[in-house]
Amino acid sequence: MKNISTYVNQHKDRFLEELIDLLKIPSISADSAYKKDVLHTAEVVKTRLEEAGCDHVEICETAGYPIVYGEKIIDKDLPTVLVYGHYDVQPPDPLNLWNSPPFEPVIKKTELHPEGAIFARGACDDKGQMYMHVKALEFMTKTNQLPCNVKFMIEGEEEVGSSNLAIFVKENQEKLKNDVILISDTGMIAKDVPSITTGLRGLSYVEVEVTGPNRDLHSGLYGGAVANPINVLAKMIASLHDENNHITIPGFYDKVEELSKEERAEMAKAPFSLEAYKKSLDIDAVYGEAGYTTNERNSIRPTLDVNGIWGGYTGEGAKTVIASKAYAKISMRLVPHQDWENITQLFKTHFESIAPKGVKVEVKPHHGGQGYVTPIDSIGYQAASKAYFDSFGKTPIPQRSGGSIPIVSLFEQELKSKTILMGFGLDSDAIHSPNEHYGLFNYYKGIETIPLFYKYFTELSE
Repeated sequence: MKNISTYVNQHKDRFLEELIDLLKIPSISADSAYKKDVLHTAEVVKTRLEEAGCDHVEICETAGYPIVYGEKIIDKDLPTVLVYGHYDVQPPDPLNLWNSPPFEPVIKKTELHPEGAIFARGACDDKGQMYMHVKALEFMTKTNQLPCNVKFMIEGEEEVGSSNLAIFVKENQEKLKNDVILISDTGMIAKDVPSITTGLRGLSYVEVEVTGPNRDLHSGLYGGAVANPINVLAKMIASLHDENNHITIPGFYDKVEELSKEERAEMAKAPFSLEAYKKSLDIDAVYGEAGYTTNERNSIRPTLDVNGIWGGYTGEGAKTVIASKAYAKISMRLVPHQDWENITQLFKTHFESIAPKGVKVEVKPHHGGQGYVTPIDSIGYQAASKAYFDSFGKTPIPQRSGGSIPIVSLFEQELKSKTILMGFGLDSDAIHSPNEHYGLFNYYKGIETIPLFYKYFTELSE
């Protein structure tokens, strides 16, 4: 395609200003206090799609937050690319760990990003990456270089499970009909090492509640005589891993895919410095399942982690009580072939079975999704590989991700098309954490690379 870099360079200040405006809106889907902000964000995305060249854009209501749908159909005989992204963001907590307010975007130069990075909640996940596609469409329409049809489906509930998107997809298969689905909600190995995500882990997310006495008790009068729900919960959670950090839930590993030595050897070719990894996290050792490398533990192996735990008195000073209840939120990242609903049931059965007498245990499933693998011999993957090569001068490395995008497996089930994951984020971008950021290099490079995917996908589809 002609003049991509020139166009981006000419308009980069405006591209950045528009993203900053989007990042200023606290579109936190998990907190109903921000409902107006989430709805406002949908309106902004609609306007930006119209300005970028979509002929038709609509806000599709759901039982939760709306989905922004847009399309630019130039010839029904040409291939159609469906772009998926999300405009909602994670809560910014804990606020005291941010170096600048999460919804007041700032540009800072860092050692990794000497050209600057934008610091704000949603900068990388997923407003920055989603908005690259809007600007890529603008380039293709303004320069008359759009080679095929494009549809957009941008949702507002990805961070809370996408339950209403699943319904929308099932009810709008004709509207969403496509030849390939394109998503930028993942990352690449390094700024100078492009990669394409070929696998995603599934997810099972639950909340557990342990109840002991019918009220909080004086720890002096009742301590040692009544089961303490917090103590019990801590012991139950600790028992979920053995001495090799192997998950102890019966049946948990029954369907786990074991990669061959050859496949693991290919994974090991990706550049990785264990010392740099530890330094970036300020830890003196890594931790995980015995027999696997760090990159294998966080991509091809299932995990179980406590995401939050609470109960009793946590205010200032002392209050000597035995709490009536204790709680925890637990997530399990799953690999392909592990069914998230089956794993959720296995967890529930096991966790309830290990509760000692004197307490009651309740397991509340929240949400989940299946894992996904993209074949590297597909037209979509080949088009993405060519696009990265043109843009970076290097053939991208196929890489499995430890993250989850639960809706991807549903897309293939309902829409019968493959998903290509062209992410431009980095592991250091601190998504879901304080000081989330996105490099300006990555943002602009994404806008330059995406139109090349359209070009090559259209050519390879002929």
